[in-house]
Amino acid sequence: MAEPKARVLMVSDFFFPNFGGVENHIYYLSQCLLKLGHKVVVMTHAYGNRSGVRYMTGGLKVYYVPWKPFVMQTTFPTVYGTFPIVRTILRREKITVVHGHQAFSTLCHEALMHARTMGYKVVFTDHSLYGFADVGSIHMNKVLQFSLADIDQAICVSHTSKENTVLRSGLSPAKVFMIPNAVDTAMFKPASVRPSTDVITIVVISRLVYRKGADLLVEVIPEVCRLYPNVRFVVGGDGPKHVRLEEMREKHSLQDRVEMLGAVPHSRVRSVLVTGHIFLNSSLTEAFCIAILEAASCGLLTVSTRVGGVPEVLPDDMVVLAEPDPDDMVRAIEKAISILPSIKPEEMHNRMKKLYSWQDVAKRTEIVYDRALKCSNRNLLERLSRFLSCGAWAGKLFCMVMIVDYLLWHLLQLLQPDDDIEEAPDVLIHYHGEKIN
Repeated sequence: MAEPKARVLMVSDFFFPNFGGVENHIYYLSQCLLKLGHKVVVMTHAYGNRSGVRYMTGGLKVYYVPWKPFVMQTTFPTVYGTFPIVRTILRREKITVVHGHQAFSTLCHEALMHARTMGYKVVFTDHSLYGFADVGSIHMNKVLQFSLADIDQAICVSHTSKENTVLRSGLSPAKVFMIPNAVDTAMFKPASVRPSTDVITIVVISRLVYRKGADLLVEVIPEVCRLYPNVRFVVGGDGPKHVRLEEMREKHSLQDRVEMLGAVPHSRVRSVLVTGHIFLNSSLTEAFCIAILEAASCGLLTVSTRVGGVPEVLPDDMVVLAEPDPDDMVRAIEKAISILPSIKPEEMHNRMKKLYSWQDVAKRTEIVYDRALKCSNRNLLERLSRFLSCGAWAGKLFCMVMIVDYLLWHLLQLLQPDDDIEEAPDVLIHYHGEKIN
């Protein structure tokens, strides 16, 4: 049996059966890395009754560790509580690279910390943008500075995201790679018959929360319906702002022109998108919007707010950008409606095939893993010097956390030596007649 090129542990609080950009990214990247001959294992928290070890398509092994989400699908920060199970998985699966995803994931931060204590190579992918002024952002930036002080390489999904991460964490730009998200164009393809333009359908698929601009939709939708009697909206998604949209629909008597679908499973997203002509994204902050790629791949013209990494996602003739302001968004929708006759869905789909590919993302991620594996190992004193530079008080606190983590590691080794942890056999999968671990 051929030895895998790299043995990768993907760690995040966000994974299936939950749906979102981070979840899709981890799943598709893992599948493509498996096809390239790597061993990939995913670690996440339990979802409902889904706990223990599960296998997904292509032999992707997933550890649903028995931690329940605390808030917004993230686990309660225990700092050291996850060390025993992280150590067991790392030894059992003979991992060589630990790849954490999303700055908001506590499981990711803890796993990266424990992996570095044990001497593993670690890579981090940041999927979000954060500010610098509010209390929440200041706290998250300090946590990120702690986590990234000792990593080997980092990945961001857009150039804007890279600048944001470097500024927030103090990480050297030379360590940060820009690798965009991608889209499964085989799954997201235009309808065989394009919907009639007698009635123009604008599709919104998003979590209905403040960060995704749900409050903007409340102001934009009634105005567009007033200006264009032949326009209707289809809104997919759920969240705290769902009530506001329902109130808006009743207040302006738009029940027959605004369809509320509620939460839409990822398997049904394409069937919703192909009923429309225009995709509307109203996010207030976005590092990279996969939903825009999925809509463009289905042949929809996109109207989006000009925030974060969104302007980098699509060519200018496939998207109309607007400031996150109701009046400017209405003008952008007016422009999109005027150029709608010139849009050719099949041509747009074929361009997306050339622009974005998960295979390309996986190959570029391979290069990052190779760079990480070539990084030199550092002893405890060298690592502590990095944490000490994180701030007058924070630096000393971070050093204390790492010293305790180091002592805990040696205690775990005394209680259960590495040789007592049973190694898991590699699963052999066939891809087009080829055997791959």
